[in-house]
Amino acid sequence: MRFDEFIVVDSINPNLQATKKDDAIREMVRSLVKAGKLSEDDFDSVVRAILKREELGSTGIGRGIAVPHTKHPSVQGLVGTVAVSNKGVEFDSLDGEPVYVLFLLISPPNDPQNHLRALELIARQLRNDTFCKFLKQARNSEDILQLISEADNNQFD
Repeated sequence: MRFDEFIVVDSINPNLQATKKDDAIREMVRSLVKAGKLSEDDFDSVVRAILKREELGSTGIGRGIAVPHTKHPSVQGLVGTVAVSNKGVEFDSLDGEPVYVLFLLISPPNDPQNHLRALELIARQLRNDTFCKFLKQARNSEDILQLISEADNNQFD
């Protein structure tokens, strides 16, 4: 699996404004609505589904990274976005530190295999310190897009 199979280019946010978990999730889901990948009618239920998943345990995995995700019937296939925060987001992370890089993933309920494959791809790339460092320094969508393209081409291995 590759990032270009599910990351919605028009939803990438290099300047996340939110500083709290709920607001960050809303801002990222809103970017998917604006990009035409989710309907306005599904906005609230998608946000609720992601927040419900967060109640099971924070997806703030440490090292300034969070991967909020859910399964939702409003999408036909994997849909994802990336956001970078300069200020940091209080995300109840496992290490207690703010989050600066967020990958959000939504998949259809009937496709658990691809949901897991996408999460595995994200986790594998985010274990790479160089990739994370450059993402945190990204200042525009083009920089982020270039980095995920390089990750897709195994340039961080």
